[in-house]
Amino acid sequence: ESFTANSNQLYPPPLPFSAGPSKQEKLVSRGRHGGRSDGFQEDSPVLSNPKSVLKRQVSPEELQKPGGKYIKRTFTIVGDAVGWGFVVRGNGPCHIQAVDPSGPAAAVGMKVCQFVVSVNGINVLEMDYRTISHLILTGPRTVVMEVMEPLDC
Repeated sequence: ESFTANSNQLYPPPLPFSAGPSKQEKLVSRGRHGGRSDGFQEDSPVLSNPKSVLKRQVSPEELQKPGGKYIKRTFTIVGDAVGWGFVVRGNGPCHIQAVDPSGPAAAVGMKVCQFVVSVNGINVLEMDYRTISHLILTGPRTVVMEVMEPLDC
């Protein structure tokens, strides 16, 4: 690059930049709270939880053990224009990493730390979060999920 000292150009040409949020920021922060028109939100409760909300890793066998420290819950979640209002993470078993407090999942009682057992009748205990997300996104708008909720979370 060349730099010239005349009055027309004192600096190198500007680099192209994006005026809006990245695709990932939009996916995480688009939402229900009104907020700004550029896709960002001042106070998004769903904006990434970078660290796992789990206190420790759990095996599928431990979740299914009779008399264990988990309560089984079933949720029927009807997606809205934005989605279902939760984030799944992990790898066999997966867990709920974040829940939008004003979304459909929160309205039926879904919470972080719950382990996903089944989606629309399909056992997902051994699946990773990408596979589970794909099942939800390509399935019907109404999702029936079974989860195991730890008593200590």
